[in-house]
Amino acid sequence: MRPVGFAVALTAFVAASAIAADPAKIDWSKVDGKTVTLFYPGQSSYQWLVNDHSGGKGAAGVKKGQDCVRCHEGEEKALGDKLVKGGPLEPTPVKGKDGWKDLSVQVAYDAKNAYFRFQWKTLNPHAGAEHQYLRYDGKEWKVYGYPKLDKSVQEGKQPGIYEDRMSIMIDDGKVPGFAKQGCWLTCHDGERDMQKRASKEDAQANALLSAIKKNDLRKFLPATRTDPMDWKTGKSLDEIAKLKAAGGFVDLIQWRAHRSNPVGMADDGYVLEYRNSDAGKNMFGGNADRKTHMPRYMWDAKKTGYKSITADQLRKGDHFLVREENAVPFDPNAGWKEGDMIPDYLVSRADAAGSAADNNAIGEWKDGMWTVVIVRPLGLSNADDKALKDGGVYNVGFAVHDDNITTRGHHVSFVMKLGFGVDADIKAVKLP
Repeated sequence: MRPVGFAVALTAFVAASAIAADPAKIDWSKVDGKTVTLFYPGQSSYQWLVNDHSGGKGAAGVKKGQDCVRCHEGEEKALGDKLVKGGPLEPTPVKGKDGWKDLSVQVAYDAKNAYFRFQWKTLNPHAGAEHQYLRYDGKEWKVYGYPKLDKSVQEGKQPGIYEDRMSIMIDDGKVPGFAKQGCWLTCHDGERDMQKRASKEDAQANALLSAIKKNDLRKFLPATRTDPMDWKTGKSLDEIAKLKAAGGFVDLIQWRAHRSNPVGMADDGYVLEYRNSDAGKNMFGGNADRKTHMPRYMWDAKKTGYKSITADQLRKGDHFLVREENAVPFDPNAGWKEGDMIPDYLVSRADAAGSAADNNAIGEWKDGMWTVVIVRPLGLSNADDKALKDGGVYNVGFAVHDDNITTRGHHVSFVMKLGFGVDADIKAVKLP
């Protein structure tokens, strides 16, 4: 299978969309950058921040309106190294997990797009581009590989397999509290891998989650609950719609090493009453048939030389299943053997549509480092997007998922100011 790096991903999205600048040819040496230290947050939820932070002392400051970075700027490495080892905020520490990560951030823009360039070193000596699989056990196909915080991985029943990710949260000043608390405003007790995790039955009993047809609890903003501290409460769909129309949501852009990078994209979503995808269709979707649990697609052996892989081939080449490039409909009579594996997710640029398909991206892993450039159009007018513009100033937060992990296992930044042609913590440079 051909390697997917800057050249391949760039070809994919140049052919599919009109972009003003070639991000692979931008002279990044002329774009001022900033090194942002991300740290491991453990289970430090919004509820902890407001009620229990530093035995109540930190919580008191939060209630008075103090922002997180005012008290903790420069402490990111110490905080991460402490939290990652275990304790009240990390009941299930991951062996070998690093406590912090330096992220290089550069932002440029032209008349059409913003270009976000990120660089960070990975913990492992290989790219984290594998994601979970469907594995044939001799009788049926079952999911193989889970993120490292999952109980099955902690107990050694499943291998840790999960893609690397780079995320950006963007607020244009319309989300109360985000400028001070950043992503902590979106992380709550009850969510996956957090304290007091909600069961499927708990989630189904919540009127708001039931109304939006969700069976679990994910990121949300306190303004969407009648009690901002309790996810079990919830405002009506009409009230949620009014919040959204007023811009009271956080934009969430996620570059994914397995589920978006192979087709030169980053997905587009937002956080309001839930962690939502933008309108339209993402570039990835599940590859398992909901009724039979068998794969819907397999690799085209005429193009790849194989229809499946086995566990000993993991991290030896690229294992992306791209519908329009190397996939064919699954043949249940193709002589499957125990241990055969097919990706659990199918990727397609051709299928991506609507507001969910706004963002292009190129990512390359080399010498232990990811270099990722996310291309975001300026002036988006979709109801689920924050419009970036020349002269605009935004509150932003960054996160990196590394070493086969998801949810709270990421490294995160304190909130920062991003200015387009305006002085800020990070200044986006206008291209000539």
